Amino acid sequence: MVAWWTQQAIGVGSVALWLALLATAALQLRRFSAAAGPGQREWSRKLVHIGTGAVVPLAWLFTIDRWIAIPAAATITVLAAINHRQRLLPAIEDVGRHSYGTIAYGAAITLLLLTFWPQQRDAVCAGVLVMALGDGLAGLVGPLWPSPSWQVWGQRKSLLGTTTMAAASLAALALVAAAAPNAPGISTLLLIALVATALEQVAWLGLDNLTVPIVSAWLWSCWR
Repeated sequence: MVAWWTQQAIGVGSVALWLALLATAALQLRRFSAAAGPGQREWSRKLVHIGTGAVVPLAWLFTIDRWIAIPAAATITVLAAINHRQRLLPAIEDVGRHSYGTIAYGAAITLLLLTFWPQQRDAVCAGVLVMALGDGLAGLVGPLWPSPSWQVWGQRKSLLGTTTMAAASLAALALVAAAAPNAPGISTLLLIALVATALEQVAWLGLDNLTVPIVSAWLWSCWR
């Protein structure tokens, strides 16, 4: 029992330390991006978006218990909702459009933990990393260079950003597959990446932050 509590304490401490470092880095990046110009105002938010994905692999590494992981994720989601309204940490919500993406992201992680943790940690990890790396990098890379673009429900999507989403999603899935027993085959990984990329197109109010991780994890679980 002592060993179990020690392991849980180390795991929770590691996650808390990572989140503290991430928040500090986001605040520093926000100051830098504010000086760089309005075109870079989402940098800090995307850093948090990408960095938060590392929480699930850490929880997997330290085998954090379900009854610790789920309340922690739910609490963070509630805090994200408060921050969305009060802007206590603007580095997390510094976005030039109306979006509930941060809240949806936390809700998706909480729902995945409720559904799959700990029996299918790899499914949770796959869903979250597809969202963290795929969508996060797409949002960073897409605006950097001009490419053909289109509108979906008022949201601008570009060929470069969409391609980045597909490639980063596949890379994230391959990383999880390399660490997971009985992982899906390459054809399934390709299917999940393509479905995630299609879902990311519908980003109205941050809806993709909910649909992409949940559907990706479900597909991983079904075709593993």
